[in-house]
Amino acid sequence: MRPVFDALIADLKRSTKLFMDETRAPVLDPDSRKTKTGYFWTLARDDRPWGGCAPPGVAFTHAPGRGGIHAERILQGFSGILQVDGYAGHNRLIASDRVDADIRLAYCWAHARRKLVEITRNGSAPIAEDGVKRIGELYRIEAELRGLVPDARLAGRQERSAQLVADMQAWLVHNRARIAVKSPIGEAVAYIAKYWDGLKLFLSDGRIEIDSNTLERTIRPIALNRKNALFAGHDAGAENWAMVASLIETYKLNAVDPLAYLTTTLTAIVNGHKQGRIDKLLPWNYPAIQSNSHL
Repeated sequence: MRPVFDALIADLKRSTKLFMDETRAPVLDPDSRKTKTGYFWTLARDDRPWGGCAPPGVAFTHAPGRGGIHAERILQGFSGILQVDGYAGHNRLIASDRVDADIRLAYCWAHARRKLVEITRNGSAPIAEDGVKRIGELYRIEAELRGLVPDARLAGRQERSAQLVADMQAWLVHNRARIAVKSPIGEAVAYIAKYWDGLKLFLSDGRIEIDSNTLERTIRPIALNRKNALFAGHDAGAENWAMVASLIETYKLNAVDPLAYLTTTLTAIVNGHKQGRIDKLLPWNYPAIQSNSHL
């Protein structure tokens, strides 16, 4: 199945809008007989919220760490909008000395909101509560715009959300001047201010989501399996785990039964499917695979 997995990643990177994140994937170190911390770097595409025609897909790539160098390697050849959380390793992708790619980082409002929500759980926190309320207003607008074409989403955001975002920027400036930098609310406000340009990028492009929750949903099965399996037996096993998980999660995103797809696809490969037509075996092409055994 490796050629199908490689074709999946290549197809995703031809998109102009992707999500990226990373999650732990423990791997057994045979020499020390202990586990070492590996990571699955996740690329995902889901254009359904704005009516895009590209099918949804997700690909996990195993790497020994979470340094930005791994993101750079995985994304080689990609240009466009990358929606991410606030992890500093992504900054390598927009470094001024990079000349081989044009990537814009869109940041996640859910992560910004989470910083404030955590503070409200520890007692009365008027500033944090106000921030949560402001972000909630943006989410209410997004719920009404979901499913519209990009131009309509952009127009709605410009008409209804742009002023709210401008007001929140003033709110940030005002509160940063009057609260302690090292306090929990000070750190939360500083986080939002640090990623402000990427947070407000959704106002300029109707394809951008307000958050990266789409990606987090695709990662959840990896976290569940991590609890069940504990670790991969070696690096090659982790790579196979990432490959199989990528295909299964992509089948699910495209409403394809994983067992039926794997059975049909492996049968096609055994029967001599041409390497040059490997894209015909991608999960979203399953109906064609099923009805055209000559593919």
